[in-house]
Amino acid sequence: MSSIRLGLRANARQFSLLVGITGLVGAAAGLERSVLPLVGEEEFGIASRTAILAFVATFGAAKAAANLFSGPLAERSARKRVLVLGWLLVLPVGPIVALAPSWTTIVAANALLGAGQGLAWSMTIVMKIDLVGPARRGLALGLNEAAGYLGVAVAAFATGAAASAVSPRTAVWVGMAGVSALGLLASLVPARDTSAHVAHEQAAHGAARAASLRHALGASVRAPVLRACSQAGFVNNLNDAVLWGLVPLYLAARGATAAEIGLAAGLYPAVWGLGQVATGWASDHLGRKPLVVAGMLVQGAALALLAAGGGDLASALVASVLLGLGTALAYPTLIAAVSDVVSPRERAPAVGVYRFWRDAGFVAGAVAVGLVADAAGAQAAIGVTAALTALSGVWVAAVRFATSASRG
Repeated sequence: MSSIRLGLRANARQFSLLVGITGLVGAAAGLERSVLPLVGEEEFGIASRTAILAFVATFGAAKAAANLFSGPLAERSARKRVLVLGWLLVLPVGPIVALAPSWTTIVAANALLGAGQGLAWSMTIVMKIDLVGPARRGLALGLNEAAGYLGVAVAAFATGAAASAVSPRTAVWVGMAGVSALGLLASLVPARDTSAHVAHEQAAHGAARAASLRHALGASVRAPVLRACSQAGFVNNLNDAVLWGLVPLYLAARGATAAEIGLAAGLYPAVWGLGQVATGWASDHLGRKPLVVAGMLVQGAALALLAAGGGDLASALVASVLLGLGTALAYPTLIAAVSDVVSPRERAPAVGVYRFWRDAGFVAGAVAVGLVADAAGAQAAIGVTAALTALSGVWVAAVRFATSASRG
């Protein structure tokens, strides 16, 4: 145990490897972000926005469930085993998309992608927090989420550009096959488990057992800070479902090309990803609450601009930048805030439960916004989402957070 040291510098090699793996996890989702809705509309003739958004709902439901069980799995088994299992679930997605005879098959493949993402991304988060300890938790999460969403952005840009030369489906499945193979290899060979780092940190807090899933779920509802973080994460991913599944169709209806849609779809996670290094660091010094509140309000304003623009590309690009900035302020900060109020042994279940509530927002967003879009149009659906996002920020503003940015 004496050889175990916490800190970013002391664990730089493993931390950097996990940053790279997170980038690959993000790329796996980003490959679908700009062009998969077009596959449903153009190749399979799906007219209903609710039906097209089913792939986002399926992804979100599977990812939320995987997040929920990732913590208990990590406590019973090695974190590395859960990481590898996540990539094994993603591996067949590329071939399934390539050979899919129907939109329903592609929707089903997204269940595998969501489950794999839930396990793999949860583990890269928990393992990084394990390595760095409490003092620089916000920075660690900023670096983690930056890598993941830069991966999303690069993949979204690439598939949008590739779809101008090859079919959108080909752009997705070829990229997915390469990313999943590389991610699995990196997780299998050089990645090391971090359970010993958890035990080392827990020693400073006294003996403790890992929280049960039931306890972690109950705490997410009872504890004011955890409850506020859970609802903010839920709304954050509700509006992300709109950006992912509805906005490509919204822009295409105004005549945007696949490359232009890829630019809009990629700009948002690019700003999000780049911004999180600075916002994660800032949350360690300024506290979590101000950044979360500002982030949710900026996202709400950006969505209002997107709705007001009516699908105009220029306003959509400005809205994408603002959405990226708002999400960068809130996203890593919320996970850090959850980690602040639990012990090291409770961390994996607490983070998994938070990510469960957060990714349930994908499901709610895809279903509810799809129904609103079919009934009243995409512009109205985006406007409703803008209002919900702003109200979420008001909720967080009304909750008292700890004055210290970190628990440790």
